[in-house]
This record gives sequence, structure tokens and C-alpha cells, in this order.
Amino acid sequence: MRLKIRHLEVFNALFEAGSVSRAALRLNLSQPAVSVALGKLEEEFGMKLFHRDRGFFAPTREAVLLREEVRHGLAALTRIDQRADEIRAGSAGAISVATNGAMSVNMLPRVIAEFQKENPGIRTNLHVRSSRRVASMVASRQVDIGLIDAPMPVAGLEGEQMRMECVCVMTKDDPLTSHEVITPQLLSGRRVIGVTGDHSVDRQFEDQMVRADAVYERSCTSYFYALARNMVAAGGDVSIIDPVNGKADLKDGVVWRKFHPPIYHDMVVITHRGQPLGIAAKLFLDKLHEGLKPFAVKDDRAEQ
Repeated sequence: MRLKIRHLEVFNALFEAGSVSRAALRLNLSQPAVSVALGKLEEEFGMKLFHRDRGFFAPTREAVLLREEVRHGLAALTRIDQRADEIRAGSAGAISVATNGAMSVNMLPRVIAEFQKENPGIRTNLHVRSSRRVASMVASRQVDIGLIDAPMPVAGLEGEQMRMECVCVMTKDDPLTSHEVITPQLLSGRRVIGVTGDHSVDRQFEDQMVRADAVYERSCTSYFYALARNMVAAGGDVSIIDPVNGKADLKDGVVWRKFHPPIYHDMVVITHRGQPLGIAAKLFLDKLHEGLKPFAVKDDRAEQ
């Protein structure tokens, strides 16, 4: 069956108007065009839909039975058209974002909330996985945007690297709060919460402590920066974590101080190299950049 939207529109207009002339006026068509469309529709359905009587069209019993389906069908087509307009405008759709633990607690929830206030018609799905798994999901087009630790572990990705300067976090009653800048010497003899023990931040910290001939005790590891902060709040140890989680105003009794020499958290925002982002994903990426920008520092390696 080769049913056309115009056929359904003619059926609906005739059903409501009761004559070819009024239906033609309503649809901005000629009367012959309406008659031809009705004839084709009746031929497609294999049944008579209207009784003709001196210019007036009365629906048959079969037409009455079809009427509700036709009305719903036309309404659905209108909704499809409206939805397509919304998607083109970036005000509707769905996006998927995957991140490792670093940005999952104190960055992306806020970014997503702000984004959805501005774009209530766009559904956002957030996945938290390891950096390698996030990269694999972006490469296989399971998600639109990924946030991972540098470097990128797989090929076929576009990446925008961002460098953040880590901070030292401690409880607000820790004696270290009297210092504006925390140095390796000040952490000599202290218990320090690590990330994984082999994370880039852990290795940088270890190197700084060795250079300063400062001895510390790694009390435990947390895997997530946000968990390291929670452990600081609960136990009184200190930790070196990224500024997003370290500087967050959580009213948890934890404060931060600059650490010098600097230790960096290097992250990469990744997308698929061969598939351009949709409108909704581009809007989200802009909002993500807006959220990350205050924490980014100049990466001197890019100029070397």
C-alpha cells in the first residue's frame, strides 16, 4: 500500500468539512486535486469512504471506523515534524558521556544539572568507568564524549588535553593551615592518602618528596580523588588531589592549600575522530568546557 500523507489530510478535511469545495479551501488545494486524492485513497483501501450527494460528502460506516486512526496518525506525524525541528535546533535528543572517577563526583553532576536547566528536552546519560574503558566506549561510538586521564590509550580519537594544578587538602584544624603554600618539607613525617600508589599524581608526589629528602607514610589509597577528600575529612590525614575535588565547597571541614613544587593532573576530553558530534552533544561540550576552564592552567609542554 502506497499511502501518502496528503491522502490522509484529504480524508480528514472531507470528514470534517463535508464537501470538496470546503476541504480544498482548508488544504489550499484545487477541487480536482482533492477529488483525485480521495479516489486514490479509496482505491488503495479497496472500499468506498464517502457517500456523494449533490456536492455533499457523508462518511461511510467504514470511514467512521477509520477516522480515529487517521486523526491519531496525522497527530503523530505532526509530533515527528516538531521533534525533528527540536533536534535540529539542539533542544531535544539524548547524549551519552563517560568519565573516569576524577570528574564524576564534583564536576559532571553540576555541569549536567546546569545543562539540563538550559536544555530540558535533552536527556543526558552518564557512565563512570576506568580511563581505558571510557576510551574504548568512545572509540566504538557507545558514548559521545569521554573524560580520561592522559595519555589517550587507543587510536581513532580526537583529544583535547587539559592540565590542572593539584592542591593539598587537610582538615580545617590541621596545623598546616597556617601555611599558604605546602611544600614537601612540611609533609615530612605526615601520613598521606594516595590515589592508587602508581597514579601519575602519586609518582609526581613521590619524586618531589625524594628530591626534598622528606620522608612520609602513605596511609592508604583511595582510587578516586573525591574519596581521598572524604578520607581526609574522616581521619585527619592529608592528600594531594585535583583542584576540582580539592577546591569544592562541600562544608565538610576540609580546606585546601597550594602545593609547591606543582603537581599536575592531566586529563583529556575525547570524542570519536570519524564521527562529528550532533548538535546536542556540541552544546554539552561547550557547557563542559565552561565548567573546566576555571581549573585549567597553562601547559608549558605545548610550547616546547
